[in-house]
Amino acid sequence: MKNRILSTFMASALSIGLCQAQVAEDFKPSSLNQPGQEYPMVNSQGYARFKIVAPAADSVRVSLGLGGKGGTKLAKAEDGTWMGTTDGPMDEGFHYYNVKIDGGKFNDPGTLNYYGSVRWESGIEIPAKDQDFYALKNVPHGHVQQVLFPSPSTGTSRRAFVYTPAGYEKGKDKYPVLYLQHGWGEDETAWMNQGRANLIMDNLIAEGKIKPFIIVNTYGMTNEVKFGKIREFKIEPFQTVLINELIPYIDANFRTLANKDNRAMAGLSMGGMETKMITLNNPDVFAYYGLLSGGVYAPTDITDKSKVKLVFLSCGSKERPDGVKKATEELKAAGFNAVSYVSEGTAHEFQTWRRSLYQLAPMLFKK
Repeated sequence: MKNRILSTFMASALSIGLCQAQVAEDFKPSSLNQPGQEYPMVNSQGYARFKIVAPAADSVRVSLGLGGKGGTKLAKAEDGTWMGTTDGPMDEGFHYYNVKIDGGKFNDPGTLNYYGSVRWESGIEIPAKDQDFYALKNVPHGHVQQVLFPSPSTGTSRRAFVYTPAGYEKGKDKYPVLYLQHGWGEDETAWMNQGRANLIMDNLIAEGKIKPFIIVNTYGMTNEVKFGKIREFKIEPFQTVLINELIPYIDANFRTLANKDNRAMAGLSMGGMETKMITLNNPDVFAYYGLLSGGVYAPTDITDKSKVKLVFLSCGSKERPDGVKKATEELKAAGFNAVSYVSEGTAHEFQTWRRSLYQLAPMLFKK
């Protein structure tokens, strides 16, 4: 019996050692680190390693993902620092995270912050095999500018970010517009910062793969309800801001093709839910619809299919791809121009939505 127990212990120890040995020690600082900061790090397999200086702490944990659930326990060293590595590789792309120190929630001072989970969260980037499509390249770059537009319905000025393609300032051409919405917990900074929408556009335009167009991001008022009570969200206040205030402002202040056939709306997650409700309520405003991990359309939802030029549905392979594919087939059977896209190996996260925008953009505003 003693020999059997010893053999079992040795086998377990060997198994643990092999698992640890499988983690490649080629860690490098994350591309989103603050200047001069070594941690957090990522390796070639997608593992992340964190180091926090908290000499008086009794417990340190890194919580990863939207909302910061789960996490990685860090171990304390003699110098008062805490270090730990994720149990397994993370999905490719961008991830929010925060640090729990003795139960309190903090941001990692080593990395940049991004607005998500209704707060500024730490961000980490796991290099993706296909990251070239959103890489910063030596190509002509468009401009992203902040605008403040009047909003009588809310009694204030509201903010939007507007991407204009390279050459817009020197030209006279008019452009189609995509109104692109963020998800719950995020705001109008998300698509250009976490999503790198401007770089995706720059690269597609430089490669001649798309017709240049303008992108507009604004706050969808999604955070007015708590997570878990999304069903209580009312679309009317934001619908008024978008349809009656923002779109007229954009058309008056930018060189747009101000008609339905040159206007699209898409959104990720809860922004997709907003997109669905607003496009169905306003069939004469948008001709292109995109739901990115944001639900689906049924053929019976749309009363006049002649007004819809494209329905684009997408999600990650770790979400519910069968539902997206099934809805797309039903739309096609009903005579709609419907396209589905599934991001392989990703879940409800920005790599799914970056890839979705990359697939959607070339389909927009086709004659």
